[in-house]
Amino acid sequence: SGMNGTAIENFTCVIFNVSFMNCTWHVDRTASEDTQYYLHWKNSRQEHFTECQNYIKDVYGRHTGCRFQNVTIRSKKAHFQINRTKSGQNIQSFTQKKLLLTNFISNYVIAEILTPPLNITVNCTEASHGCEIHWQPPRTTHVKKNDCFKYEIVIENK
Repeated sequence: SGMNGTAIENFTCVIFNVSFMNCTWHVDRTASEDTQYYLHWKNSRQEHFTECQNYIKDVYGRHTGCRFQNVTIRSKKAHFQINRTKSGQNIQSFTQKKLLLTNFISNYVIAEILTPPLNITVNCTEASHGCEIHWQPPRTTHVKKNDCFKYEIVIENK
């Protein structure tokens, strides 16, 4: 529900460096300059929503994204709510989407950009004409099993 021309599209959240999350959206091209958007999120139904404290704005000053810090994802679902106002009046109570990590739902997505593997060591010996390479999995917000990762190694002879 709500007024025509106030919807958002392409809502996307990306988690990076384990604890930072950027969420962005596109404002309907027919939305007036005095339409404003407020993003709230939470990890689970039991928690209270937290409003964005660091909005990304377009040329009209409308909120088109948010930068969250110190994000901790404790489950595979996150809950998002966007309130909209026009000339200071609430025009839609809220839009709530439950987003599964790394899964697309309609035109909504939340994903994580992983850090590189940690503590990489290489031990090469002339006797065996080979090398042993060891590393630890990257830090992540939600993957608990190491066997979820696949690695590709590119070796260049210099």
